[in-house]
Amino acid sequence: MSSTKLNRLTRWGSAALALSLVPACSTSPGSRASSIEWQSQPRERSKAEAPAPEAGLAQAETEAAPVDDAVYEKAEASDAKADVAMPSPKQVPAKPAGAMAPVESRREAMAVMKRAEPMAGVAVAPASPPPPPPSRSMPPAGGMPMQQPEPQSQGNSFAHHAANAFTETAKDRFSTFAVDVDTASYAVSRRYLNQGALPPHAAVRVEEFVNYFKYRYTPPEQGAFTVHLEGAPSPFNANRQFVRVGVQGKVVSRSQRKPAHLVFLVDTSGSMSQQDKLPLAKEAMKLAVKNLNENDTVAIVTYAGSTRDVLSPTPATNLESIYKAIDTLESGGGTAMGSGMQMAYKHAVKKASGNAVSRVVVLTDGDANIGPNVSADAMLNSIQGYVKEGVTLSTIGFGMGNYRDDLMEKLANKGNGNCFYIDSYKEAKKVFETQLTGTLEVIAKDVKIQVEFDPKVVSRYRLVGYENRDIADKDFRDDKVDAGEIGAGHSVTAVYEVELTGEKAPLGTVRIRAKAPNGTEAAEQAFPFEQKMLRATLDGASADFRFALAVAATADVLRGSPSAQGWNLATVQKLAEGAIDGQTDREEFTKLVVRARGLLGSSMARDGR
Repeated sequence: MSSTKLNRLTRWGSAALALSLVPACSTSPGSRASSIEWQSQPRERSKAEAPAPEAGLAQAETEAAPVDDAVYEKAEASDAKADVAMPSPKQVPAKPAGAMAPVESRREAMAVMKRAEPMAGVAVAPASPPPPPPSRSMPPAGGMPMQQPEPQSQGNSFAHHAANAFTETAKDRFSTFAVDVDTASYAVSRRYLNQGALPPHAAVRVEEFVNYFKYRYTPPEQGAFTVHLEGAPSPFNANRQFVRVGVQGKVVSRSQRKPAHLVFLVDTSGSMSQQDKLPLAKEAMKLAVKNLNENDTVAIVTYAGSTRDVLSPTPATNLESIYKAIDTLESGGGTAMGSGMQMAYKHAVKKASGNAVSRVVVLTDGDANIGPNVSADAMLNSIQGYVKEGVTLSTIGFGMGNYRDDLMEKLANKGNGNCFYIDSYKEAKKVFETQLTGTLEVIAKDVKIQVEFDPKVVSRYRLVGYENRDIADKDFRDDKVDAGEIGAGHSVTAVYEVELTGEKAPLGTVRIRAKAPNGTEAAEQAFPFEQKMLRATLDGASADFRFALAVAATADVLRGSPSAQGWNLATVQKLAEGAIDGQTDREEFTKLVVRARGLLGSSMARDGR
């Protein structure tokens, strides 16, 4: 054999050996060159502990391409060709010390390793691109797969909440919960599905799926909100009905809302370098600023290894200065979220008053080490103190692989604000353009809903979702108990599954208790749920009702709810397709249902029950 051929074989052999030794990835014959098989890693380093990436790799990852949805959704386009789950992870040998690997393989390996240690008590999901949990076996014909525990692995982290079970009305006639207008769960789950994987059970919160969409509720002529009640037979069980409680907040125009002071708290740590993180966050901020009023102001604080004042409070009309400050933001270093939060709130509290909106807006992948001498609990407690002074909080999540959904939701709840997830420029426009006034202008706070069912009419009931917004029945009229907020024009929808006795009488009473934005005492309203609000057939129900039911049912299936076993997503798909009502968001949802059916297995996709 010639020396040239021998050298060539040696080079190929060395490359193959190095590739096979990279942690978290291996190649198999017949697989695509770009395929990666993931495995669980030992405890990974936090951002502060992680070594700096090699110069060449860092440069490649931080070079910014033009910002548009084609860039952010490139991975999703290739997955859209097949509605099948990705292969299950395989265990591979660990890389021995000193072994080298090609840059592309190291890039994937580092993406897996560079995540903060998850908080105790939270479910951790695989990194992006996220393979479906291996434990989800093919379901029996016509029904849901039997529930199985999901494996623990490093990656995105979500707080788990067990689905509400049926309650005997004779034993407990009251169902009490705080309102929720967050939408992060739907956007995160959509990304999983578009990348060809089922979202982890803990990532799915039914109420955030349902409340992602707009419903044509009539706004109130006076007061903060109106209530819309409707019910119809279940498409899954002839002995049950679904009922919907819809709350619509009053509408406030952009010109009518109070002046706003926004403090953008931007994560500029090393993990934010990816195109769908800091570059997308910068575009989102520009959208927000462009849609502010002449009396609004903007400040920017960043946090990485240390915190930094990038922009002092500046009139929103000074677009040139604000955009220039945004453009200077670059990623690098560790994470000290707690320290940045303290600085941002100190800015915001200076502008807080009854006549103005003062809000901190956190933009991050959620991968936080909290910061020196600052625990998660201490940070949450400090936020509560600022809430009392009138500062609210929005958390905006970006990216995958180390996304801390559990922390983002906690921060928003404690901060009397809302939690969003942005995965594309289109979603950024929805959050920071279409919904900006509703996000900024709070029309009612500590909003609680209590549904009292009549045991003579309703034998059993369950609230589909809102598990992490549960409030003790005795606390409904305790105005010291914190609840949720409703922004201008926001709607809140809750879906119940009920079993009726056949008695022809009102199902019960819906009560809402809420405070004015600057109030300390709550006012209460009551609305009877009359029999005439029940439709004889599902087809006779409004398009909004049918679509909300389709969304709630899909979420209940995706999170593996015991009560949803046996539900057929083919039925859900037809229900959603018949209620699109000309809305593009609804059309997109029906396509996600098709993808979910394929991922859940061929037997789930059969039309026969």
